Amino acid sequence: MADFDIGSLLLLGTALLGTGVIAGIIAGLLGVGGGIVIVPVLYHMLLALGVDEQVVMHIAVGTSLATILGTGTSSALAHYRRGGVDVDLLKRWWLPIAIGVVTGSIVGGNVSGNVLSLIFATVALAVALNMILRKDGVSLATKLPGTPIKETLGFFIGSISVMMGIGGGTLSVPILTLFSYPIRLAVGTASAIGLLIAVPGTIGAIYYGLGVEARPPWSLGYVNLIGFLLIIPASTLSAPLGARIAHTINPRALKIVFALFLAFTGLRMFYDVLL
Repeated sequence: MADFDIGSLLLLGTALLGTGVIAGIIAGLLGVGGGIVIVPVLYHMLLALGVDEQVVMHIAVGTSLATILGTGTSSALAHYRRGGVDVDLLKRWWLPIAIGVVTGSIVGGNVSGNVLSLIFATVALAVALNMILRKDGVSLATKLPGTPIKETLGFFIGSISVMMGIGGGTLSVPILTLFSYPIRLAVGTASAIGLLIAVPGTIGAIYYGLGVEARPPWSLGYVNLIGFLLIIPASTLSAPLGARIAHTINPRALKIVFALFLAFTGLRMFYDVLL
């Protein structure tokens, strides 16, 4: 594990606290899961602090998954109490999602940080294009496809999300709405899917990171405990601020700004890895 002096630890703590604040505000602004924000912000902050680039993406992904255990639980319960979780879909999807998460955890634990960065960058660019180009109300069909396509979609959501360190909403909401799912039900169900991804994903991140050199201090495997303890309260407290700001700004403009943020993040990761 990398050596940090007191000053570096304070700087790390400040950076992680800032990550939580930024993630919370953007999540409140756009209603997106924090992982899609936490991972790139944490990635760049850890790089700036001098953490070894070989473990930076693993730490960002593992820490992000761990934070979903806290934020995802409260979100899923809130949606469930309001009837916003499709329990029947979860019963049909939990197994392919779980198989996808286990597969993604094994792959993610055994590939380089550059590979994880390329996966994140590719999906981030795809999500950005979807946000910019897709018109509201556009769908492919009136219901989810049957077996085996439905199960394949669950496997895809689980495997890719766990390698990106996100809760699944970034992928499951666009996919569900493509098949005419009501947006509120899609968002609520996605929050429960996030827990299906985060629990085994966090366990995998801890397991595969045990004993790895160059990790920042207070890391349990690839989960940074300082980040876990600071990001959850910071993002939870700052999310309402983002929600208030959202009511004063044009929603379409917000989507475009966030899409540009994702596109910049993806292109920057491609640049870091390939050039």
